[in-house]
Amino acid sequence: MSQENLKKTPLCAACEAAGGKMVDFHGWLLPVQFESIIAEHKAVREGAGMFDVSHMGQVFVEGPDAWKFLQYVNTNNIKNTPGTGTYSHITDEQGHIIDDAISFCLTPEKFLVVVNAACIDTDVAWFNKHAAAFNVKITDDSSRWGMIALQGPQALDHAAKLIDGVKDMARFTIKEITLYGARGYVTRTGYTGEDGVEIMASPEAIVNVWDALLASGVKPCGLGARDVLRLEAGYLLNGTDADGRQTPYEAGCGWVVKLAKEDFIGKAALEAQKAAGLKRRLTGFVLTGAGVPRSGCKVFKNGAEAGLLTSGTYSPLFKGIAVGYADTDLQEGEEVEIEVHGRRIPAKKVKTPFYKNRV
Repeated sequence: MSQENLKKTPLCAACEAAGGKMVDFHGWLLPVQFESIIAEHKAVREGAGMFDVSHMGQVFVEGPDAWKFLQYVNTNNIKNTPGTGTYSHITDEQGHIIDDAISFCLTPEKFLVVVNAACIDTDVAWFNKHAAAFNVKITDDSSRWGMIALQGPQALDHAAKLIDGVKDMARFTIKEITLYGARGYVTRTGYTGEDGVEIMASPEAIVNVWDALLASGVKPCGLGARDVLRLEAGYLLNGTDADGRQTPYEAGCGWVVKLAKEDFIGKAALEAQKAAGLKRRLTGFVLTGAGVPRSGCKVFKNGAEAGLLTSGTYSPLFKGIAVGYADTDLQEGEEVEIEVHGRRIPAKKVKTPFYKNRV
């Protein structure tokens, strides 16, 4: 698809002006990098970096049954205290992951669900399909918002210049704010393993936020650094690490499945899978030889194929790192080989996340 036909975020021109190298990401024109992936990675791990994540979706669920509805379409227990947020998986009847999303409680009858960009239409259709049995209204409001992820050990210092009280917010909470005369939200979440916030505002106001953060010394960062950071932190990449064929248990996220709660979509299938045990699970690997693992590379144990990578990259902290679905009988520290461009490179199974900060 030519760049002219790609969807553009409210920050597209600002990213281009900052030197962003723009690429097609699920039909959106987004920066893959600015200065360099390594420099941007360093900024987030040691200072502060910001990402244009305006392609993410904002879906409002409102009505007397809002919480009850979200309980039914999510595997996790959704918090219904105003200001709180819950990470969860949305699964089909077979327990396969449709999307991973965060539901924020604004009031007991109004929730903001932040969904992955490539899943907006699918999620909204799924919600509408199941909404008939509940007294709820589903609104896809994605086009009315811009969004910046501000991440790093110095992120809150920069955010505090724009948002009063942001340092007092707990992790996974949301607060309604006013920025440049427009209503917005700030959430204490992120996708890098570092501290930080995600700021949502109108398309006009989000440009002002970007400019203010840029003037404050925050480094603009692209998709390349974001992918390295999220893989180090052990976060799923929807559509890659979970492509509609895996369950939360297989994806290493069994903690988001609350089988004790009332019925939810996929519950019976997930109960059966947990009882039967897993044959494969998302597994972490570190190369002990030179090379860069990528999605689609095969994993071998004693010459026999034992898994397939879904994500892989070069990490400035760990060199070659990857995750993929592998046999559950592989033990931590066990030596394997990963085939990269026809060459089998020694590696070992490791526990994820590869990187864990104090947040």
